[in-house]
Amino acid sequence: MAELQLIPVHTRILTKKDHIVDAIREYAGKDITDRDIICSAESVVAITQGRYTRPEELNVCWQARVMNRFVPPAGSMASLYGMQAAMLEEGRWNMMFSFILGALGKLVGKRGIFYARCRQASLIDDVTGTMPPFDKSIVYGPADADKVCQEIKEATGAYGAVIADVNDLKRAAVLGHSQGLDPQKIASILIDNPFGNASQKTPIVIIKNFKDAL
Repeated sequence: MAELQLIPVHTRILTKKDHIVDAIREYAGKDITDRDIICSAESVVAITQGRYTRPEELNVCWQARVMNRFVPPAGSMASLYGMQAAMLEEGRWNMMFSFILGALGKLVGKRGIFYARCRQASLIDDVTGTMPPFDKSIVYGPADADKVCQEIKEATGAYGAVIADVNDLKRAAVLGHSQGLDPQKIASILIDNPFGNASQKTPIVIIKNFKDAL
């Protein structure tokens, strides 16, 4: 049985002028087989979709200022601009209502209500949260993640494709996947974060021989 391997793929800096499917074919196409899984970092997919903004382009509303006072000083929601960016995606009043529900839920031992209702709040990368030159921007989560993964699979002939949110704290989540894949299984394979979104410029990873390891 062939050994499972994680192969980071080096690219140039990808921008909204690029299409993630074309970029994967350009930089990884020759290495992809029908036994492999193609993994794309979520921030790179979002950037190629133009889903980012500069903090100075945001007008912070009073709801964002109020909610920001109750957020621990870590993560995207600790920033006024990260909070405002999430509100533009989820709606100001929905965010505030979900925040209150989340606080009440914690009192009875139920966590995660806020992020379950406001998914973008957990997906946003605040300033310095992604690779240069986008480290001065707020990057949203990718749109139509499952659809993009299916397009990647069909265009490359891979066994499957995923879009993943992985960090160096051993937290991994699959945000989108092509049909027939188990997202939790893929997330466990990516747990040690093989991506390199900064100077490494390796936002694409091939899981070689995945089909053989089933």
